[in-house]
Amino acid sequence: MSRRYAWVVFALSFGLLLSDYMSRQVLNAVFPMLKADWLLSDSQLGSLSGVVALAVGLLTLPLSLLADRWGRVRSLVIAAAMWSLATLGCAVAASYDQMLTGRLFVGIGEAAYGSVGIAVVLSVFPHALRATLSGAFIAGGAFGSVLGISIGGAVAQAYGWRWAFGLMGVFGLVLAGVYAVVVTEKRLAPRQDPVEDGSGADERDRLRVLLPRLFSSVSVVSAYVGSGLQLFIAGALIAWLPSYFNRYYDMPTAKAAATAGLFALMIGIGMIVGGIVSDRISRRAPVRKWAVAIGCSVGSLVLLMTAFRLPAGPVQLLVLGLGTVLCAGTAGPGAAMVANLTPAAIAATAFATLTLAQSLLGLAPGPAVTGMLADRLGLLGALRLVPLVAVAATAAFLIGRHSYDRDVRRLTGVAPRTEPQKAEVSS
Repeated sequence: MSRRYAWVVFALSFGLLLSDYMSRQVLNAVFPMLKADWLLSDSQLGSLSGVVALAVGLLTLPLSLLADRWGRVRSLVIAAAMWSLATLGCAVAASYDQMLTGRLFVGIGEAAYGSVGIAVVLSVFPHALRATLSGAFIAGGAFGSVLGISIGGAVAQAYGWRWAFGLMGVFGLVLAGVYAVVVTEKRLAPRQDPVEDGSGADERDRLRVLLPRLFSSVSVVSAYVGSGLQLFIAGALIAWLPSYFNRYYDMPTAKAAATAGLFALMIGIGMIVGGIVSDRISRRAPVRKWAVAIGCSVGSLVLLMTAFRLPAGPVQLLVLGLGTVLCAGTAGPGAAMVANLTPAAIAATAFATLTLAQSLLGLAPGPAVTGMLADRLGLLGALRLVPLVAVAATAAFLIGRHSYDRDVRRLTGVAPRTEPQKAEVSS
């Protein structure tokens, strides 16, 4: 495959991920309008946001298994069409129940996209770029959140919240059509590993042998858990920062959404930087990826706990910005470790498992739990508690780091290098 076509695949896959999160996060920009129009509680608003991630978490694994066997490109196009049509359905919803149903189908459409999309991207690039590409691709979620929140808020204030949903739905349908024409399954066919596949083994037997390796080591399970818990913080911030700026900084809907979009952008930048730094410092010692994840987790805990205890103003915004940069910097290193510790033949399923953990441990409960806490403690009180989840995420990464060398040795039979080898000086 040519380098140019590989980057075209990346660009279109990234574009669909933008559409995915634009459709998901446009809701957060119109929280104040829905709260006023339908007299919703913060718990109900949080459930409208969390139901998407919940559907993603529950369905990503079975749908990714189907995509590995049925065809990744076909699956991606169908998924994009479904979440786009469901977003258009949200535009015409007349009640909370109808909106909740529409959001559920948005989640069903998005369920397998992240895992299958990243598997497609990693299949056309060298292994040495895994953490960088993983961080960059996953960051598309944050950038899509920026666009969904910022554009959605501006459109909603100018034309009403229904037009914001409608715009996102039309954009997704157009992009799905372009993807179907340009990207073909034939050109993306993965190269088979004869050692893992074995001659004469049918697909079902091969998957039965490979699937247990999704959970075959303490370190890979730690990567799933740590990445999922850390995204609890990012998911809560993306969902509730527009409302936070609306309530505590007295910003109108469009300005609050645009400001929150900047912080979502910082989350995406942190994902990319985390992946790049991870690749740079772990070229000779892959175990160092864990150090990047641990540093981001601890840093976000300290900075965000500090930010939400400062008075509203420029200093709080500065500290909050630094915390948001670090809060999802674990995404690239976590995805790279999952790729390193699982077979390439089930890459989509491995990333589906990672998505499952990220959804059920982080993105689904993050907005919902924050909303429930906000009904009792106020939104500021809820956001002061959210960063504490980083304590559990840090513990998971520390366990993974401790077990990594032993697990790699057991799985591959080769002892990993933990430090760069020094040149021997002959006497």
